[in-house]
This record gives sequence, structure tokens and C-alpha cells, in this order.
Amino acid sequence: MACFLVSAAEAAVITAVEKAEEKKELKASESNTEIAEKVTIPMSRKLKWLTYMLWGGVVLLAFEHIWHGEVVPWFPFLTAMSNPGDAAEMFHEMATVGVAMAALITAVWIGMCVAADLIVKRSVQTAVQKTTM
Repeated sequence: MACFLVSAAEAAVITAVEKAEEKKELKASESNTEIAEKVTIPMSRKLKWLTYMLWGGVVLLAFEHIWHGEVVPWFPFLTAMSNPGDAAEMFHEMATVGVAMAALITAVWIGMCVAADLIVKRSVQTAVQKTTM
């Protein structure tokens, strides 16, 4: 019914964190006069991956809920909010399904970040080995 709202809330928070991280990285790169040649993927880019995954899921789930008539264009917007019994069921779904989906997306993102860091590390080691030969 409203499980996509959990991912939407996480996406909103992560989007704010991503913007703060971008500003922090920009400030660090401007103040750093020495160029440190360390090849890594910036955290802001990794957070952008997470926000894309979360917002994409929110859009798809919202469309699916609109399609099935669970979200309507008039107040209270969620059909389950009109009846207290349905509202309790909706909050239970948000607490179980919504949190599980958001946690799964975050876990997949963590796996992506680990894999990307390993790939970058391996490619840097390969490049160093080629230049030393």
C-alpha cells in the first residue's frame, strides 16, 4: 500500500547526504594544492548510485500502486488512510515490506561499492605493473 514511502524517505536523506559530500569533496580538492595521485571512486559518486537505485524503485512502486488504485490524486492520497483498520495494515506493511526493500537495496549497493573498489584497485595494480616492466 505505501511501502514505497520508506524507500522515498531513505532516498531523500541520502540525497541530502550526497549533496553535502559533494560540497566537502569540492572544498577538499580546491584547498589541496598538492595532487595526490590516489585513484578511487569518490563517495559522492557511490551515494549517487544509491540514490538512483532508491528513487528508481520509488517511481516504479508508486506507479504500480497508482495502477492498482492504492494511491489516488485526492486527500488522503493513500486509500488505506481513510479507514483506521486499513491504516494499521498499511503501517505494518511499511514496517515489514518497506524496510526490507530499503535494506535490500542498501545491501546491494554496499556490494556494488565493494566490487567497484576491488576492480579499481586491481586495475591500478595492473597499470603499475605494466609501467614497471
